[in-house]
Amino acid sequence: MTAHDLKPFVLALLLPPTPFLLLALLGLVLQGRQGPWGRGLVLTGLLGVWLSCSDAAGQALARHVLQLPPGLSGAQLMALKSESQQNQDVAILVLGAGARRMVPEYLGPRLKTRSLERLQYGVWLSRQLQAPLGFSGGIGWNARQGELSEGELAQAAVQKEYLSQFRWLESKSRDTVENARLSLPLLKAEGIHKVLLVTHDMHMPRALRAFQAESQGQLEIIAAPLGLAAEGGQTDWEDWIPSWEGLQRVQYAVYEGLGLLAGR
Repeated sequence: MTAHDLKPFVLALLLPPTPFLLLALLGLVLQGRQGPWGRGLVLTGLLGVWLSCSDAAGQALARHVLQLPPGLSGAQLMALKSESQQNQDVAILVLGAGARRMVPEYLGPRLKTRSLERLQYGVWLSRQLQAPLGFSGGIGWNARQGELSEGELAQAAVQKEYLSQFRWLESKSRDTVENARLSLPLLKAEGIHKVLLVTHDMHMPRALRAFQAESQGQLEIIAAPLGLAAEGGQTDWEDWIPSWEGLQRVQYAVYEGLGLLAGR
């Protein structure tokens, strides 16, 4: 068993709300012998579970821990479109976010929702800027033999659903570092100097770090994040109410924070 085989188990323990549930359980066990301490742990654990499921907590983690880059402005898009038309050295690169082995309603495998969202935004940017489009995504560390890669699934989706094409397709990478290492040489070989990197806002800090390190200053890596929160970062009281969307946002923020620490 390798470290990558243990990754799902380790993540299950580290991602909220599991640590807080374990804390509350420990408090229940200690209540008999350490009454005040036990009750304190239970209350702390329950509060942690509540915050783990609130969208406001997820937004706060994203802003203050991940330090998200801003989205592309209208002025940036206009300038990039002009440069793309004049120099033909601008490219759009979409990073995969996973695939499902079997989606019954589609009678087979399909990209996960985040992958489809990134693909949609990448196609939109490609058409807006009149710049070529690429995709990077393999099969993950724990893939089964014979499983289709994200790249292959994305190729089918972009052709059938968006009537478009990839100029570059990288389908061997297993993580963000390999996304950069395997895809950037393809772009360099065709004279690309500016790469618009398409991924979700919370994944962008880790992706930028990997791609800037790999490019070594030879390419300009431009963040093109999606999934951005509204400007101003203000939250309403409803954002503190536990929800499925809130849990997803908190887990994603913690996952990306762990990824930054691990350097992958």
